[in-house]
Amino acid sequence: MKQLLLPVLLTLFAHSAEAKTYQVYYLGGQSNMAGYGNNAELSEPYISAQSAVRIFNGNPAGDFSNGGGRGIWDALQPGYGRKFKSDGKDNHHSDFFGPELGFGHRITELHPDKHIAIIKYALGGSALGYGVGNNWYPDYRRGNGINQYDHAMKTFQQAFAVRDIDGDGEVDTLIPAGIIWMQGESDAYDSEVVANQYLQNLKNIMALLRAALRAPDLPVVIGKITDSHNDPEDGLRMNWGHIVQHAQMVFEQEDACADLVTVTESFQHLDDGWHYHSDDYITLGKAFAESVYKLERECSNSN
Repeated sequence: MKQLLLPVLLTLFAHSAEAKTYQVYYLGGQSNMAGYGNNAELSEPYISAQSAVRIFNGNPAGDFSNGGGRGIWDALQPGYGRKFKSDGKDNHHSDFFGPELGFGHRITELHPDKHIAIIKYALGGSALGYGVGNNWYPDYRRGNGINQYDHAMKTFQQAFAVRDIDGDGEVDTLIPAGIIWMQGESDAYDSEVVANQYLQNLKNIMALLRAALRAPDLPVVIGKITDSHNDPEDGLRMNWGHIVQHAQMVFEQEDACADLVTVTESFQHLDDGWHYHSDDYITLGKAFAESVYKLERECSNSN
């Protein structure tokens, strides 16, 4: 009897595997996309791994490094926040999470009939302005020329090169569905010159990300940067924050497939003056999901 049972079970498992089409969302930016949420402060359903949602988090690395963008597909779970690392063979989860948790859970609720995948690459302190620390400026000419844009492209390359992202033995199809971007604090902090360049730099990087994903009208959701007002000198952490905030608003107004999430206006910052509390990252992720879900419909109807 046992000899007959094993082949029957193998046959059932073989037929249960099926090729899937995944809607893929890219989450990028700087530290508030990387995430300072504390895993220890999570409650269900966010504590448990969400195996139905796949995530590829490219290894965060500074400019000039060859190690950025490495990763593997895995289940969505806590630990993809700051201090997350990957060597391309194993993911080394941290004690922190970012907006991806709230996003993954909410977008799955909004798309109950879809398979969801997330590609994430973000680095704390990174800027769009040329020469501002670790930056995303595409035409980079310093050192070996490798910067955040290159690490993001490496992330895309490695993520899309995997034929079976859920490990069921069947080839999966990945369809880009949206870009979620939380970034701008570094540009607003550095100088007035860099802040004034933010709108054009934002247009450039979004055009390049859309081109890399081969979807020129791909929905783009921007998270509004906010100031903690706890600087000991003049109260402003970002002296030119209003310029970057205006640029974000203009980008949304001029791009028919873009939206600006402003839920961050209600957040209270940590004592460091830059980052949010754990509950805020869940709220932000949900708001991102609801925004891109809305754009998916609006953009598809207008095209």
